[in-house]
This record gives sequence, C-alpha cells and structure tokens, in this order.
Amino acid sequence: MADNDYSFGTRNELPLDQDNRADYRLTARARAILELESGMPEDSPAEARELVCGIRDISASGLCLSSAEALSLGALLPAKVFLGNHTEPFGLMVEVVWCRPNESGFLVGVRIIESDETAYVEWMEAVASAMAQE
Repeated sequence: MADNDYSFGTRNELPLDQDNRADYRLTARARAILELESGMPEDSPAEARELVCGIRDISASGLCLSSAEALSLGALLPAKVFLGNHTEPFGLMVEVVWCRPNESGFLVGVRIIESDETAYVEWMEAVASAMAQE
C-alpha cells in the first residue's frame, strides 16, 4: 500500500459502542511527528523531544496513531503530519483523547484542534479530497 492509498474503515474496527468519532475514517499509511517537549527558544530544534508515530487512520477531526510510548490524556501537542503525496507536512495542534496498549506499543486517539496558527484548513481540504477519490 503506498502512502497515498486510502480506504474506508480499519482492519480492527471498534465495536459501535466504543467508536466516538462522528466523521468517516480513512486508513492511510502515513506518519506523524509529535513534539512532546520543546527546547528553550535559544536552543536548536534538536533540543525538542519528538515522537514519530505511524498513522492507522485519519478523519477530518482526528487521527488514530501507533505509538511506542503512552501519551497523557488531555495533552495538547504540536504535530507534523506527513500524508500521501503532499510534499510538505501539515502543521497541526492535537489533543490526546484516549490511549491504550496494543501488541506493538500503544494506540492513541487524537483530536485535531482548530487554530489559525496551524494548517487546519489545508488538512480539512486534503481529507475531503482523499474522500472524494473513494
């Protein structure tokens, strides 16, 4: 599956009573880089602590991530999301809404926070375009 391949649903669907998202989901092979700790303004960007996560699925309002470590519920984190054949990552702000262990680490559900200082509008357009290709 290439980075720009999308399909509806996921391989391991949640039971209906556990799926709280209102939007359709698209499975995607993509990655996100979460900034867990930022360095001091005078430090180089290398001082920030980042976590690279795989993306299990996407929707207009959130992501399901595969993470090597657990994330705190309610954490607000800057994220760079690399999706499909978009050359530049989407700079987004996300909120951790759930986190649970799985066989390879943790699955993490994040909600995308609407903000004028992020690529929120561009994200919405990219997801709408991917859904139109279905």
